[in-house]
Amino acid sequence: MSDAGRQTAPNGRGAFYRVCRMLHGYLSAAAFLALLFFAGTGILLNHPEWMPARDAVIETQRFSLNGAALQQANITPEQDRAAVLASAIASQGTVVGAFASGEIIDREALLRFEGVRGSSTASVDLSTGAVELEVQRADAVSMLNDLHRGKNAGSVWKLIIDVVGWLTVALSLLGFVIFFSLRFRLLTSLALVAAGAAAMVGAFFVFVT
Repeated sequence: MSDAGRQTAPNGRGAFYRVCRMLHGYLSAAAFLALLFFAGTGILLNHPEWMPARDAVIETQRFSLNGAALQQANITPEQDRAAVLASAIASQGTVVGAFASGEIIDREALLRFEGVRGSSTASVDLSTGAVELEVQRADAVSMLNDLHRGKNAGSVWKLIIDVVGWLTVALSLLGFVIFFSLRFRLLTSLALVAAGAAAMVGAFFVFVT
């Protein structure tokens, strides 16, 4: 093989590894705070005893729907009535959470709102428009739990979790490539990867019931 042929492959690999290091650095900078957040909340959720607990406080609000809102709800088809009532209640009262579900029995409606910041329950008398709204605000542990899992957090936050997840996958793969580019440490890197995988699999089969 000519000298040019012998130099092309190493130079090509060198450029590839340089690009991988560059991408790894930029992606790390972009995802740094998000990774810290999800790593930190994961640790806290694994140790809820570290977070101070507080007694649940339920705030009760009582008011009446205005005549136009009550009339609109009563003429709306039953399958859509709960959503219309939820919108009217949110405009007149202080609701925590987004409308999650509702059921109507005879002339009474029961509506549930759920969100990261807390939850609300409203009962509505469809004859008089009287509303009793109970609001329970979430504590720090519940908020971190919902944000970490994306529960009740909305589509935008779930998209952020997806993006952070894919960034983490990309960072991990690029990290493997960079490790494998270190020829003198290749065997050590492979041994560590194998040991880490074996430890996780072993822990699952031995300690997880």
